[in-house]
Amino acid sequence: MATSQNEKVREFLTCVICQELYTDPCTLRCDHTFCRKCVTKYIQTRPDAEKSKTIPCAFCRQDTKVPHPSRPVEEWAGQIKPSIIIQGLIDTLGAEGDVPETSSTCCRICQQLGETTPGALWCPECEVALCDRCVKTHRVSPMSQNHDLCDLPSRSKGKRRVKCTEHKSNNVEFHCKDCQKPACQTCCIIHHRACKTVVTIESMKPEMETVLLEKRFVMGKRLKVRSKKVEVKNEKLQNSSRITELTVQNIKSICQTAINKIKEKETQLLDELNHITQTYAGQLRSGVKLDMIEIQMCRQHCEFIDQALVSDCEMDLYDAYQTWESGAVELGDVRDTDTADTPRIDDVRFTPDTDNAQHILDDLQLGKIDVTYQDEGTCLPSLGLVDVTDGRIVGDKKETGLRDVTVLVVDGIQTVVVTDMENECVKSLYTRNSLICHSKLTLVDSPRGVTQLKENQVMVAVPQSRQIVTVEVTPDLVLLSIITTSKGYFSLAVLSPSSLAAGGKNCVDILNIAGHVLRSVTTHNNEKLFSSPFYMCVNNKGNILVSDSRKRSVTCLTSEGDVVWRYAPTGDRALSYPYGISTTGTRGILLVDMITNKVMQLTESGEYVRDVLISKDICDIFCDKYGFLFLCTNTEVKEYMLV
Repeated sequence: MATSQNEKVREFLTCVICQELYTDPCTLRCDHTFCRKCVTKYIQTRPDAEKSKTIPCAFCRQDTKVPHPSRPVEEWAGQIKPSIIIQGLIDTLGAEGDVPETSSTCCRICQQLGETTPGALWCPECEVALCDRCVKTHRVSPMSQNHDLCDLPSRSKGKRRVKCTEHKSNNVEFHCKDCQKPACQTCCIIHHRACKTVVTIESMKPEMETVLLEKRFVMGKRLKVRSKKVEVKNEKLQNSSRITELTVQNIKSICQTAINKIKEKETQLLDELNHITQTYAGQLRSGVKLDMIEIQMCRQHCEFIDQALVSDCEMDLYDAYQTWESGAVELGDVRDTDTADTPRIDDVRFTPDTDNAQHILDDLQLGKIDVTYQDEGTCLPSLGLVDVTDGRIVGDKKETGLRDVTVLVVDGIQTVVVTDMENECVKSLYTRNSLICHSKLTLVDSPRGVTQLKENQVMVAVPQSRQIVTVEVTPDLVLLSIITTSKGYFSLAVLSPSSLAAGGKNCVDILNIAGHVLRSVTTHNNEKLFSSPFYMCVNNKGNILVSDSRKRSVTCLTSEGDVVWRYAPTGDRALSYPYGISTTGTRGILLVDMITNKVMQLTESGEYVRDVLISKDICDIFCDKYGFLFLCTNTEVKEYMLV
């Protein structure tokens, strides 16, 4: 299995031009990698490349612009950025003995002479392997006599040197922040003399580590989002098949119901027609029978008269005459007593109501297929639960009573910071090396509001002691300072590095960073504005959003204390007990209504949009800059993402 994996790795590290392991690999704009010497040879086979001042990719034919096309064509490939990752893989495999001797473990100088000699030492400065013979030459050469050589197995652990593309003998050691370009010492003298911020790459290490850690965190978040989206969409795909099958059955069922109803109407018409035609036929047969009886009687009378007429006896004539005159024989219609009271049918016809039937069929509504589309405007997409963090930790003396939450990213670690009223402490909850970790900072009284002050600092309100505590998050908690204020505050929100908003009983105060009141907001239009402003946050315009549970309202204030708008609906939309509040960037505001267990969305101007979700025991909500939502309940923090 290991051999198979190594073969796949070697295949990945093989140049498609020379079909050998990469030598000095460089990556073009299209992200395809080749040996630098192979790129140079390939350029020379493409006359159009020199005219267009570009390097064509031998794999996908996509062109890469040459940074300095005025230089000789032979130097163009040297201007392409080296592939650090691939070179590192080659070096690692070489150190593990997985790369054959024709790779970078062989003496580079001997390779250029057409010989294959195993390397003995590695020169980090020149990035070449050297055999014992070439090591001696390397150490006496004026250009390389000061180079520190190391063993081949440890070469990947040493500092890698990158040569300047313009000044081949110089290493890249500087970075110009003004031009955002790497530079060697000669570049700094020639090209960056007027630049104000040229620093060594070594001095940038903490900054680069911080940026990369954040990038790594963002990529991790993005990976989590995409994975969840794939999971949700696959689930929807499976549900779609089931829903489609069920819908087909429903459509066929309603159509069959309509067909059955039409069949029922058909049966009724046919039964009615059958009854009428049978009645009509019966009447006709009865009439025929009576007519036949009358015909028979007439024939008998005719025969009687004929006999009398041919008789020579006057008395026979007289008897026949007397019978007729006396009325003993009456001619006329013979009536059927059974059908005397029944109207006689003269004809039977069916006149189809085609127009009406067509109209009914056209207007026939068997059902409706509804499609719900995602609102790409102000509405939030649906939320997917990502994680649940337990707020209970070892050492809690009472039942957990979480009240406020904020989330920081410290050294690439997502850290949830919560206040616990019942246990009178602040907690940080995080995961490091796949292990669930926590930290606790005990305070003198029950804390309430928490807000982020700096990248790794938070401020916590302790109302009963009239304190505001500043805590460093490492992600463990370290007490930095405590300031005492003139009032007890329940909620905090940082306005600037030098000021913050604080919600106290019946007021919202603007404080300086030392806790002194700069201005106090209590009324608006001569009416009492606040009663219990337990939660607040700052939107992207720098305005303060205040959630007041007793006033059942949300108020938007400027940093100067002026009222921008106020959300206090009545009737069915009336708030029961508004608590946590957070902004979602361009999608507006999220507000917790604690008694109804709802999280609702408002626009940036304070208009109701919709209810987002329902969850028990919510007290606070926080939305980070990556689009993740955190719901704080009495005992845990639930993390949601937009899906």
